[in-house]
Amino acid sequence: MRLNINLATRPYEDAREFWSRWGIGVGALAVITLALLTLTVHGWVKAGRDRQSIRHLQQQIADRDRERAQAQAVLEQDINRSTRDQSQFLNGLIQRKAFSWTRVFEDLERVMPSSLHVVALKPELNEQNQLELEMKVAGDNRAGAIELVHRMEGSKHFQGAQLVQEGSPESNGAGISATIVALYVPDTAVRSAK
Repeated sequence: MRLNINLATRPYEDAREFWSRWGIGVGALAVITLALLTLTVHGWVKAGRDRQSIRHLQQQIADRDRERAQAQAVLEQDINRSTRDQSQFLNGLIQRKAFSWTRVFEDLERVMPSSLHVVALKPELNEQNQLELEMKVAGDNRAGAIELVHRMEGSKHFQGAQLVQEGSPESNGAGISATIVALYVPDTAVRSAK
């Protein structure tokens, strides 16, 4: 029987073999850890700049809200109320006067299917001061009205087109009449060039 007894005060360790096996892995982990720490610090600094930018924008928004509230308070005073009402009335008239029937019909001509024709067109300003068109169209079949709504949805001048009512025309039973409502957005480049 053979026994291996080491009587040395310090047991023998092969450090070179340990570092050759595990040294590359430990070094790679150290490099990855350093890269992650660098990315973390960089992200933290960038987030600090973003937080500062957000605070600055929130301050600007609060300043604008205060200015708006002050201006609204001035407008609400009894002495200014008649001027405000007159100004709103005149601005509404100017907006209505700026409405171009020719431009609307040119834009409608681009989206109108050949099987439909416009019977009535009624422009109005809604609560958000947007120009809303209510148009009555007549045609041979319902597919033409549906096609018009789809074409209006793809147009840059008509938004939120909806087929709100459909039925048969009053004069004779042939064909279909439909009411379509859409927001009209005129071309601002053309209007500003005038």
